[in-house]
Amino acid sequence: MSALEVDERAGLVRIRVWVKPRASKSRILGLREGELEVAVAAPPVDGEANCELIRTLARALGCGKTAIEIVSGDGSRSKLVSIAGLTDAELRVKLGQSGIFG
Repeated sequence: MSALEVDERAGLVRIRVWVKPRASKSRILGLREGELEVAVAAPPVDGEANCELIRTLARALGCGKTAIEIVSGDGSRSKLVSIAGLTDAELRVKLGQSGIFG
């Protein structure tokens, strides 16, 4: 398992996310080659999986959905996601509380 790669700049963090659509339950699975692996219960149709990804991350990180933006990869499983209002350290603590680290 490799470490999560985080790019921190100007009041936000950017991470790579690998999305697994059509899961039985939306949840963060762990790390996959430097990316956060997230299962979403929505299908990859009409942006449903992207919306569910944002809801799942917001719930896990304790932030509003408007703080999260898909920067690139709308139509791909691998996405670059921006999260406003968190530092790298805060992100890792919140993911640790979700059981991802430590």
